[in-house]
Amino acid sequence: MASRGTTETSKLKQNLEEQLDRLMQQLQDLEECREELDADEYEETKKETLEQLSEINDSLKKIMSGDMTLVDELSGMQLAIQAAISQAFKTPEVIRMFAKKQPRQLRTRLAEMDRDLMVGKLGRDLYTQQKVEILTALRKLGEKLTPDEETFFSANAGAALSQFERVSTDLGSGDKVFALASFEVEKAKQ
Repeated sequence: MASRGTTETSKLKQNLEEQLDRLMQQLQDLEECREELDADEYEETKKETLEQLSEINDSLKKIMSGDMTLVDELSGMQLAIQAAISQAFKTPEVIRMFAKKQPRQLRTRLAEMDRDLMVGKLGRDLYTQQKVEILTALRKLGEKLTPDEETFFSANAGAALSQFERVSTDLGSGDKVFALASFEVEKAKQ
């Protein structure tokens, strides 16, 4: 949903306006057919139609005043997290393991990277970037970092990772972060 709800809000508004028009026409038809209906049936139908009209009118007023939209605070938080994750995690493999809550696999990947750095198979910059990503993911998964890992993390964590730490902590629930990370995994696969 690239529009983040703006298209959907517009469509909702259009549907409500169409429903309002339909109910107004229903009232007009009811008045024209009044002679063919008994008094109780007429009153009941008119009352129901007026109630529906009132509900639709209230919804329309809320949308038009900006009080009701499909873009809400949760969507705003999701955008903030998505931005943070997309800046913080550049390695799809790390995003995938984080989303699937796989701390053991993250630790294994960290050990492989240490080995690859020692044998010259992995450059220092890429190693640092990926290690910081993995350490961030481990922290978010509730894993304890060793003192050496904490030192490395503190020395190398950039602004994007700090933003991710702050935003995800503000959320309170890791499940929302995991859901978004899962989304990022799917996006990275495409």
